[in-house]
Amino acid sequence: VLKDDKQAVKWYQKAADQGNASAQHNLGVRYANGRGVLKDYKQAVKWFRKAADQGLADAQHNLGFMYENGRGVLKDDKQAVKWYQKAADQGNASAQYNLGLMYYKGKGVLKDDKQAVKWYQKAADQGNASAQYNLGFMYADSTVVLKDLSKAKYWIKKAYENPDASASALELAEKAWNQLELWKY
Repeated sequence: VLKDDKQAVKWYQKAADQGNASAQHNLGVRYANGRGVLKDYKQAVKWFRKAADQGLADAQHNLGFMYENGRGVLKDDKQAVKWYQKAADQGNASAQYNLGLMYYKGKGVLKDDKQAVKWYQKAADQGNASAQYNLGFMYADSTVVLKDLSKAKYWIKKAYENPDASASALELAEKAWNQLELWKY
């Protein structure tokens, strides 16, 4: 079967209209990325919300992202936190990382470094490279948790060696590794 984004959208639409949460989420992704349809953030939000309301963690995470970044909706950090929390509670590593970031920055919630560490830890344990880096940095920094350079080394090394790491996460991990001279510990 040849790959056909427009056909995929057609079938996702049929299933989404029948209330299938996965299809609704996939249709939202298609609208958010403009695959098989014109990019339309409002439509993406519509379909993410339908799937999120049915409890689909990926859709809840994506809806949080849309609110955090003001895509298809007015930017609303409190709504972003609400949806990230729902997805994070279901074990979605990306939502756990983003929720940690919201607590770390005090966006949509009161700044709470302990909550940031808690959510980074959950995401890091699942292999989220950005969370691994942030957690390592927090152990190296010592303003948030008890300074522990061996834990800092462990997490930053995990981020650096993570095959799923983005280029920016790899760059940050390498920079931290060298600046903190973690090879010494």
